[in-house]
Amino acid sequence: MIFGRSERGKPPVEPVTLKILVAGGFGAGKTTLVGAVSEIKPLRTEELLTEAGRPVDDIRGVEGKHTTTVAMDFGRITLREDLVLYLFGTPGQDRFWFLWDELATGALGAVVLADTRRLEDSFAAVDYFERRSIPFVVGVNCFDGAARYPSQSVRAALDLDPSVPLVLCDARNRESVKEVLIGVVQHAMAYAADRRATVTT
Repeated sequence: MIFGRSERGKPPVEPVTLKILVAGGFGAGKTTLVGAVSEIKPLRTEELLTEAGRPVDDIRGVEGKHTTTVAMDFGRITLREDLVLYLFGTPGQDRFWFLWDELATGALGAVVLADTRRLEDSFAAVDYFERRSIPFVVGVNCFDGAARYPSQSVRAALDLDPSVPLVLCDARNRESVKEVLIGVVQHAMAYAADRRATVTT
């Protein structure tokens, strides 16, 4: 069991633990994001890309990628003494999508990490969370050398609902990732409050 630090004379605080998914297309930076922010050594299930996988692993735009997640990434971050996030990174390729339902069980919300070089790879993740009414934030990962587009252009290209937050981020930068995760928690709490209000009216 995880306990937060306590002030002298006060009992330790048992934090609320929340599950957040990190999803997106192949090579969007999910493993990097989890690793950048996790306060523990992240669990990774990466394997080398092989010649046998070339027909199914489209690496256009991410030619420098040599490994892929085959099950999940896992990390943890304490946002406050009383709030801990468990991060579960999903695999990006179509053939591993059967794992998503298991990973999504009990999730408060999700980050859909988008790469503007392969924006179409984000459609499946956006659709997945919309269909299951899981609140999500789109994080546009600003890769070095990739074209920059206005947020409204990316929002229009992904056909996002106006209520879905979209933020620019750097999956390598801890502070940038923390801001994205805080945004997910805030959006999920607002989403839950709206649903409760709808039910009671």
